[in-house]
Amino acid sequence: MKLYFVRHGQSHVNLKDWDGGNQDMPLTELGRRQATSLGYWFKQYVPWVDAIYSSTMERARETAELAAGHYGIDIQLDDRLREIGNNKADHTPWPKEGLPSYGDFWGSERPFESITPSSEGGESLMHFRTRLGMFIEEALRGHRGKVVMAFCHGGVIDIAFDYLFNVGFWRRCEARTMNTGVTLVEYVELPQREVWRIYYHNKTEHLATMMPKGAELVVNPLQEEGDIPNETY
Repeated sequence: MKLYFVRHGQSHVNLKDWDGGNQDMPLTELGRRQATSLGYWFKQYVPWVDAIYSSTMERARETAELAAGHYGIDIQLDDRLREIGNNKADHTPWPKEGLPSYGDFWGSERPFESITPSSEGGESLMHFRTRLGMFIEEALRGHRGKVVMAFCHGGVIDIAFDYLFNVGFWRRCEARTMNTGVTLVEYVELPQREVWRIYYHNKTEHLATMMPKGAELVVNPLQEEGDIPNETY
């Protein structure tokens, strides 16, 4: 199975001046252009996909529709692909109008504590890792030998590396992904070999040819607006 993890385009919650806390917000105009450019890239380099999944959060769903709508197959919404802290400990999502606030510590600092401590029943980093692992293993059972896309969030792609490398509870490294960055991994079945193979992470070459807005120059894709800790979410 080839599995493409795709981070959403720029959302309002990624802006440097965003002060609205944790909300389920759509893409900005730049984010929609990023997703559209990614769709053109997919047409050229990924001609066939067997299944498309998306986080149920608005910024990921909108990215999936813009970047993968041309494949002509249904986009399957999956709560397990939501960003960290937006699900409860039982893996069910918090309601859109009642998303909890993050605590004042990073999840890897206290992997067994709820990262939204002000809301009873919130998930920890390990709950988050568990639900993503469940998604990956279910996708593998259902799509062995197939091509799958998963539109999600920066934290989802980051924690996927913990699953792929079998990282312990206290992690030492994070994998950052830019808006609409693409990561490709493959499950391979070769005797006495590793079962997961990483082809690339955070591929963003589609942004280099992003269509300009009117006569304006394209924003430098290597200088994402909102590149601050909360930008992960």
